[in-house]
Amino acid sequence: MSTEEFTALLVFATAMSFTPGPNTTLSAALGANFGLRRTLGFIVAVPTGWTLMMLASGLGLGALVLALPGANLVLKTLGVAYLLWLAWKLAGAGQLGEADPNRLRIGFWQGVTLQFVNIKAWMFALALAAGWVTSAGGLPASNPGQRLAIVCAVMPVFALTSNLMYALVGSVLRQWLAHGRRLLWFNRTMATLLLATAVWMVGA
Repeated sequence: MSTEEFTALLVFATAMSFTPGPNTTLSAALGANFGLRRTLGFIVAVPTGWTLMMLASGLGLGALVLALPGANLVLKTLGVAYLLWLAWKLAGAGQLGEADPNRLRIGFWQGVTLQFVNIKAWMFALALAAGWVTSAGGLPASNPGQRLAIVCAVMPVFALTSNLMYALVGSVLRQWLAHGRRLLWFNRTMATLLLATAVWMVGA
């Protein structure tokens, strides 16, 4: 992988990782509701699940699954349904942590699973597989295994950093949100972002 390709990879990773999406929205919401320590499981789950997806895409399994008749529709349906459920749970949460009976619980394995129904994550992984792993400068790559290893080493760092940053912002706001109905409206705003993502997924 040339210096130019690696630089382009870093720019692409920055744009995809730090722009709002299901993962970053949930990281901010979980950080605000439960604090940074309780959100670490989800933060680690995001790069873990995405790396597994990247490996599958780099080996051709991701494109094969999406090429199956109806597979893309099933994936979208599951992703949209999961986001709607998360938005519903989040919209009803108005108290911090364990005090709220409607609290949103997303642990490590739920975070890993979310990556496999996240259309944005799939698009990211498949684009990297086609643009950086199997090809170089528009030609078939002579070292796809090495290029896949580089992608799988670099990208999780961006995923971890972006979700940690969003969760940190949420946790910093935690004390301020504890007053009045601020947390409820914050959670409803985050839920609205998840709904907007679900709408985008339908049209993707």
